Amino acid sequence: MQVHSTLGRALVDLRPRDPGRIGMYVCGATVQSEPHVGHGRYAVVFDVIRRYLQWRGFVVTYVRNITDIDDKIISAAAEAGESVDERAERISRIFADAYRDLGVDPPDVEPKATEHIPDMVDLISRLIERGLAYQGKNGDVYFAVRAFEEYGRLSGRHVDELLAGARVEVSPFKRDPLDFALWKAAKPGEPAWESPWGEGRPGWHIECSAMAARYLGEDFDIHGGGADLIFPHHENEIAQSEGATGQPFARFWLHNGMVNLSGEKMSKSTGRLIGLQEVIAAYGGPAVRLFYLRAHYRSPIEFSDSLLEDAAAAAERLGRTLERIGPALDEPDPAALAEFTAAMDDDFSTPEALGILFDALRESNRLLDAGEPAGSVGAVVVTMAEVLGLGVPETAAIDDLAVALAELGATFGVEEGDPVATLDGLVEAREAARSRKDFAAADAIRQGLAKVGVAIEDTPAGARWRRG
Repeated sequence: MQVHSTLGRALVDLRPRDPGRIGMYVCGATVQSEPHVGHGRYAVVFDVIRRYLQWRGFVVTYVRNITDIDDKIISAAAEAGESVDERAERISRIFADAYRDLGVDPPDVEPKATEHIPDMVDLISRLIERGLAYQGKNGDVYFAVRAFEEYGRLSGRHVDELLAGARVEVSPFKRDPLDFALWKAAKPGEPAWESPWGEGRPGWHIECSAMAARYLGEDFDIHGGGADLIFPHHENEIAQSEGATGQPFARFWLHNGMVNLSGEKMSKSTGRLIGLQEVIAAYGGPAVRLFYLRAHYRSPIEFSDSLLEDAAAAAERLGRTLERIGPALDEPDPAALAEFTAAMDDDFSTPEALGILFDALRESNRLLDAGEPAGSVGAVVVTMAEVLGLGVPETAAIDDLAVALAELGATFGVEEGDPVATLDGLVEAREAARSRKDFAAADAIRQGLAKVGVAIEDTPAGARWRRG
């Protein structure tokens, strides 16, 4: 299996630190505002990578963080009249709902920055001891970029070239304009924690270095994120982590391409945004997931209503065929499965893998239309769809859900009736909870239904439930 590592910019064999096991850290959301379509892409990309690695027999520990303290979150919370904690918690729930609608499985660990301040303080202290960091007269602690000789090797930038056009924060308290903040001194009205350098809060970059090391060790396998994080975020992570430990940080760096709108990157910084929730509501989670996977994860992808409409039609065809095939009782066709494996082993080439999947889908339908079982070809469709996160999960028959739905309905004051009526009542109860901003109750209803194989879809015409 080969992956394209940004560090070195070449296809390399995936050789993990520990045979048969892979530790993977992906930079998650900074939860200052609702997710846009670009956020959905990275979540789906690394969900598929994780699924495929597991299918290939690796034991994967997947860590995806939440940045819940940051200048942007503080600013957005103040503008909305919320506390920073309230803002971060509310937006985190919205991200979680969107990811679930896309079929993204939760990570094994989802650490929050505010829960790991001691780890960050320890890492900063080690950098100061090694002469790689210092405290400015304003109380901030900075990383001394020029003291780390290998700075720039991930992004391919030389320190002498970085001052021109780079995102560099100019400050009279730095020894060098390139130096970046590890710890920010407390400001009135902002959250703050105790540290050896006075009250304050961590800089953005140090958060991921500390959380990755906490759960995966100081030397782990895969570090991922969007291509927009290569510089300065991931470059700074390498400098901090390797500067503190004296050993390599992540072995492989994987970066997904951006989602573009009219040729320009979609991001909060550019203001060119399309909300992820709105797109999911319009086209459905499976369609949006398929839209992402039709492009290679490293390539940019242009947002287009026509592409999403086509993906929606393809996702519907796949769903109908999976229902026709039913449980796969035969062994998958080995030739087709070998082609799929070869495609995914080549840096997770989902466009090629999808081509193999839909070829098998057409053959399955031909067999079924002729009154024959889909057999081993159908089993290949089921297998590949599951690995790509496009499968239809098994759910109990609606009558078997009656007891569970009655219990859930009683919890939220829904009158007992037949299962369909109870489902409708629970959807209405969730909408009422959202209207009164009782997001905990709304989440509990949604999660309770998910446990029995029922999903809630938010559409322009209102919320609705569906099985699977």
